[in-house]
Amino acid sequence: MTEDLGFIHRFMPGKDSDADTLVVLHGTGGDENDLIGIGQAVAPGAAILSPRGNVLENGAPRFFRRLAEGVFDPKEVRSRAEELARFIRAATITYRLDPARVYGLGYSNGANIASTVMLVEPGILRASVLLRPMLVYQPPEKSDLSGSSVFISAGRMDPIVPAESVETLVSLLESAHAGVTLKWQLAGHSLVPSEVREVADWLALQRAAPMS
Repeated sequence: MTEDLGFIHRFMPGKDSDADTLVVLHGTGGDENDLIGIGQAVAPGAAILSPRGNVLENGAPRFFRRLAEGVFDPKEVRSRAEELARFIRAATITYRLDPARVYGLGYSNGANIASTVMLVEPGILRASVLLRPMLVYQPPEKSDLSGSSVFISAGRMDPIVPAESVETLVSLLESAHAGVTLKWQLAGHSLVPSEVREVADWLALQRAAPMS
């Protein structure tokens, strides 16, 4: 664990020097250790980069503030996404990673910052897995995510994330020309075991695809 590069984080090298990198982003109250195991399960051999959110909400780490449940300050969300993008850029240099082979995997608050990073800094993440995301930011400018892919896994019985918010996020990403796969789970906000296999299968296809 290190505090360099602006975020407390963990880095686990990949199997090979030219391995893909998976940036794993925890949910509210998590930390840099939470998604390491899932990251290794869904992206075997990849390097794992896991930052801890810099914002505290009653002592619980997050990647951006919320004013109330489901209410956010767009300027602050964007600023935090830009901050995370700078961290990812710096980490690619520090750890000698291939910037064209960086993928994201986020849960809840981590999924929301991942989608925002893709919208405000296209190209930082080649593809992202968003677990239980919602729409938290709509950029005023048109984003171009051509060549990028997103896997969204949402819960039909999620008490935190309205279905309409998920569908609006899908529409926003598709309007930016991202390839979006939406999978509805018979679950709430917590993950179910079958999702790990679904994510692993989807990521394997993305990692095997030739770079444009």
